[in-house]
Amino acid sequence: MPPTARTDIDRLAARLRAEARIPLRVAEGPPPAAGNAIVVEFLPRAQMQALVPEAACFVVPRIGSWDEYRAARRSARLDWATLTVRQRAAVFIPSDTSPQEIRDCLHEEVAQALGPLNDIYRLPDSVFNDDNFHAILTGFDMLVLRLYYAPELANGMTRAEVAARLPALLARVNPGGGSAAQSAPADPTPRAWIDAVERALGPRASEAARRDAARRAVAIAQASGWSDGRAGFSWFALGRLSLSGDLGTAFTAFLRAALIYRARPGMEIQAAHVDMQLAAFALSAGQAEDTLTFVDRSLPVVAQAENAALLATLMLLRAEALELLGRSSEARAVRLDAMGWARYGFGPEPEVRRRVAEIAALSPRARVAAAAQ
Repeated sequence: MPPTARTDIDRLAARLRAEARIPLRVAEGPPPAAGNAIVVEFLPRAQMQALVPEAACFVVPRIGSWDEYRAARRSARLDWATLTVRQRAAVFIPSDTSPQEIRDCLHEEVAQALGPLNDIYRLPDSVFNDDNFHAILTGFDMLVLRLYYAPELANGMTRAEVAARLPALLARVNPGGGSAAQSAPADPTPRAWIDAVERALGPRASEAARRDAARRAVAIAQASGWSDGRAGFSWFALGRLSLSGDLGTAFTAFLRAALIYRARPGMEIQAAHVDMQLAAFALSAGQAEDTLTFVDRSLPVVAQAENAALLATLMLLRAEALELLGRSSEARAVRLDAMGWARYGFGPEPEVRRRVAEIAALSPRARVAAAAQ
């Protein structure tokens, strides 16, 4: 087990007990031969991806080990749709990755073992969304899991039966929810948009094909009249994919994403991801004060979301901006504070140094130093 994993497992279990009211406990060693269990197994990434190349981590039902998975992986035994009762599941996580990725995998895969399986792109405040903006289970996610295990619901109930009980159940477990202004439900997400996003973010297509897919996602979002997180994510994906070859398109796309995310409540972490990109543009242009504006408004949101990698990146951008302003002692202090978050978020020391160097290279100071050599 990786060094930080047990602490993160214990923290997750404590949250599930306190917030979702699920009476689980953590035990080490082989799983019991019978009874309910979620087995978490850590494996080298190469060993995992030899069988499941596109998965960073994953969960499967009815088994309790990697060997069982290998034996059953082409059988109906692993088909979630055939389950009537969940009794056993196995979560597989790479052991040779950053502590944050291990923790994030624990949150998402254990939550899927317990509750919803399918990700929904229109959810703004949830790990059950393939946009990957949320690193850990949110309050909304805990509410959903608490509903799953409420005594009013049981295996075998029909959709209509569950729907009939939900209003009273929600009034009991989330009495404050009914007082909020109710917005109209989002339009269903068309398969064409999902396909475009998956191609844009997937590893199999060329860079040009991925950018074209991101443009299709933007076009579908615009044609659908969306102004929600799906529209913001379309622009964000296009911005990310344009960074290597078309900075003008990337900058425009990030601005469009920022306008969408900042116009709607509940999308603060999404806006913070965009602010990081805009801060990098500002730093590269030598606009130190603008860099600090983007960073400083996002730091509290990112700290609350416990995203160490993003937090370290913002802090390192802040340090470079302070250097540009001649505030070197402050910059050194910020850079030192960022290192602890960077080691948790990025992993091994060589990777931390690489990320630090990438951010430092954005600054005009680096370009001046390089020209002088």
